[in-house]
Amino acid sequence: MGPTVWQDDLVIVTHRPLGADGRVFLGYLFLETRRHAPALDDLTEVEALAVARTAWRAARGLRAELSPEFIFSAIIGQAVRHFHQHLFVRYSGTPKEYDWMQVEEWPQAPRGGVAEVNELCVRLRPYLKGTKVPPI
Repeated sequence: MGPTVWQDDLVIVTHRPLGADGRVFLGYLFLETRRHAPALDDLTEVEALAVARTAWRAARGLRAELSPEFIFSAIIGQAVRHFHQHLFVRYSGTPKEYDWMQVEEWPQAPRGGVAEVNELCVRLRPYLKGTKVPPI
């Protein structure tokens, strides 16, 4: 698990952890429920609403802070039998041959180490708290 961006009683948001080279694609988040639930349909209604609100806030924060071309959201659940939602950006200028599942493979994609990831987490936190709302 990467550094915590934000958490409450129901949901935890983390940034993707650093790779073996000490760097990571910036703007790749995981949303997880605190309670273990294998899949989306195993969440309670309260958890599902909390996940939806958190994903919306996180996406708005990513848009405001990183100005991406697009923000992807995926719930896959094949490798880990615990509900988690992926939210990640497609940076402007990403070549078309890097589709949604390959955006982080683009060699020129923004990457960072501990300092850059922590700084992005700090910038995203107010959006997740609901204390900073970007214009529509």
